[in-house]
Amino acid sequence: MPEIVTAAMLVIGDEILSGRTKDKNIGHLADIMTAIGIDLKEVRIVPDEEDEIIAAVNAVRARYTYVFTTGGIGPTHDDITADSISKAFGVPCEYDARAYAMLEASYAARGIEYTEARKRMARMPRGADLIDNPVSVAPGFRIGNVHV
Repeated sequence: MPEIVTAAMLVIGDEILSGRTKDKNIGHLADIMTAIGIDLKEVRIVPDEEDEIIAAVNAVRARYTYVFTTGGIGPTHDDITADSISKAFGVPCEYDARAYAMLEASYAARGIEYTEARKRMARMPRGADLIDNPVSVAPGFRIGNVHV
């Protein structure tokens, strides 16, 4: 009997909880996972609060094969997902040299200033693997079974 592959999804953001932004990721990701045989078992929507993100990540990463997050890795001051995931794993959040260089080159090619805010998108937990992002270049990351 093959092992059942399971997943949880964490939707991170006050804008989802307030209704200012309507989630479009849950259904999309559920469709993709179902199509490839991953059983989505749980979805949590959590606020932009470090303690809440850490608690949710640690709870679901222990229960499921995969954890997918949405929200919270942009260039604004309230995007605290990378910091929170780092703390959940007990590692520092730092600039990833590969991500930093990719973003720097992308902005330079378009003649756009590589500001401190934009550089924040190159921050991730130490030891994380990059997840390619063909849409905006800013990579996601994977650490353990958590995909951000």
